[in-house]
Amino acid sequence: MRLRAFWIATFAAGVLALSGCATRTVYVRTAPPAARKEVRPASPGATHVWKAGHWTWKRGRYKWVPGHWEKSRRGAHWTPGHWKKTPRGWVWRPGHWK
Repeated sequence: MRLRAFWIATFAAGVLALSGCATRTVYVRTAPPAARKEVRPASPGATHVWKAGHWTWKRGRYKWVPGHWEKSRRGAHWTPGHWKKTPRGWVWRPGHWK
């Protein structure tokens, strides 16, 4: 009985935690500015990948997010994010590991 109660509580906690993970798509009417030219510092090591800077939409305007080095994931490569033009406006498609 205790084990069953434990699993029910664990499941309920997981559902509550994931319920706040829903994302909404934000459409921006104006195109993002051109990407900034960044000075890429030396890599901290052979196992790192450069994540280029990009524009994000915050509080009604574009804001620059600087690039940075990140430790790569074994067996995966980084696919950068990008802004995509849609009939409803511009949408940010975040980068991800493949």
